[in-house]
Amino acid sequence: MVAALVVILVLIVIGGLVTVGRSLRVVQQYEQGIVFRFGKILYPPRGAGLTIIRPVGDRMQKVNMQIVAMAVPAQEGITKDNVTVRVDAVVYFRVVDPIKAVVNVQNYMFAVSQQAQTSLRSVIGQSEMDQLLADRDTVNRELRRIIDEPTEGPWGIRVERVELKDVNLPEQMKRSMSRQAEAERERRARIISADGEYQASKRLAAAANVMARDPAALQLRLLQTVVEVAAEKNSTLVMPVPVELLRFFERYAPAPPPPATPPPPLEDTGDAELAAAEAAAEVGGPDAPAIADAPLPEIATAPVPELDESAIPPPPEPADSESPSAPDGAAGAPGGPAAAQDGPAAPEGPAGAPDGTAPPARP
Repeated sequence: MVAALVVILVLIVIGGLVTVGRSLRVVQQYEQGIVFRFGKILYPPRGAGLTIIRPVGDRMQKVNMQIVAMAVPAQEGITKDNVTVRVDAVVYFRVVDPIKAVVNVQNYMFAVSQQAQTSLRSVIGQSEMDQLLADRDTVNRELRRIIDEPTEGPWGIRVERVELKDVNLPEQMKRSMSRQAEAERERRARIISADGEYQASKRLAAAANVMARDPAALQLRLLQTVVEVAAEKNSTLVMPVPVELLRFFERYAPAPPPPATPPPPLEDTGDAELAAAEAAAEVGGPDAPAIADAPLPEIATAPVPELDESAIPPPPEPADSESPSAPDGAAGAPGGPAAAQDGPAAPEGPAGAPDGTAPPARP
């Protein structure tokens, strides 16, 4: 009898402990507990601390309210200016409504991850490469807006921050950008160097103006240069002497005394006669008017003889080689003796004419 009572008491204690274990729940400070009673949510959610639920028919699900940092896998896409890039990011979000996060979404962690990946691809296609590299704040804000739009209202999840981690470019694009940056820096260096030369030239011009007013300043500057060169412990010193320094010494040097007697005149070496002869030989010299006014010599006209038609010899007839009775005076072999004898006498040439006139031309 006693043993049976002991067993019953032990069973009662064990049952009580099991009931207490199923009824008591501890909710952490960063959590909220949602109680389902026969599948229906009890409002409001249980806060942090020790809470009691019914051992039968109640079930509690805890939701973490901390900010979650979730890495977005690298997404490869083509930018607005047709450059292939690979971008990865990180999303910071937290649950603001635990009931919506549990009821409306089956797995809100997976849902946020997929939404972040698709939004990242969309932002890559809408942005340019320079914007992804230099203006990341604008890209981050746009990506956060796209991710947060469908998650906060129906899902009860708020995206706190989105950051692009890395932007991977093709090797060819990296080399092109390196050449562009090198050319840009070289351009800036040349501009800065030219600007420095311009400013230095203005300063040198001002210094030269000041030294021109007082030549002693140039001498002092030369002495300072000598001191700077001598500090190097050189055995040989090359020192240029400026013309201004010589002028300075010439200005302050005493003038030579005037000669007691005037110097004798120079001897006449005939330079005056030579100059007069050269002037007379030149065109337009002193004798040019006399030469221009001199009368031209008259040229006697030669008499031209008059010729009659009988004096003109007849034209030569063609010789017939087949006729045996051809006279010797006919035109045959040119230059023959018969032709010279039978032909009419021609007037004498210029050598034989007594008056020196030329013979008339034959027609």
